[in-house]
Amino acid sequence: MPQRTPDDMHDDMPDEALMQAYAGGDGAAFERLYARHEAGLLRFVRRLLGTQLAAQADEVFQDTWVRIIAARASFDATRAPWRSWAFTIAHNLAMDRLRTSGREHSMDDMAPPGETDSDPLEWLQGALDLAHPATHDLAHWRAAGRQLLQCLDALPAAQRAVFLLHHEDGSSVEDLAERLGLGFETAKSRLRYALAKLRGCMQHYLAPPGAPW
Repeated sequence: MPQRTPDDMHDDMPDEALMQAYAGGDGAAFERLYARHEAGLLRFVRRLLGTQLAAQADEVFQDTWVRIIAARASFDATRAPWRSWAFTIAHNLAMDRLRTSGREHSMDDMAPPGETDSDPLEWLQGALDLAHPATHDLAHWRAAGRQLLQCLDALPAAQRAVFLLHHEDGSSVEDLAERLGLGFETAKSRLRYALAKLRGCMQHYLAPPGAPW
């Protein structure tokens, strides 16, 4: 029977155990955490900041990991899963950046289609739970993906944040309210308004004639 290597063991460890191992001095555990969540956190930060602050996404992303490293000894897995905790850190840093830039409520400048994300089709499928489109429909759905990114960019930042946390991190309304320090009805309303605006913005692509999205 092949002997398991430390890397194999890290692969099987949940995020919370990896963070605790890192706090105990296991640098390889942090490397596994970073590799596991690098893409998701960076995508979340980029989409939350929008196209106007796209140039600052990498800095906010790095600041997120600096905060994670600094808090390694105080992380408490009984209070929140590691992923939710990390996404909340990223959310707070991105919202701070939006506020200091004066762009928390207005997202009117939109990048040309194709310049906002490397794979809008993947995002569209993941966020809206779409089945993989047929080959002959790929051009249509890629255009829909680019449109969705522009629709997201046009949302007020607070609504965009709850939508992304809900779809990127799978947060329930109760989780959103607790993590963002909001009342339950406020979190629910923000998510509902975001979905309503996205439905209207995406209606041409996603709603068959006479059917709701």
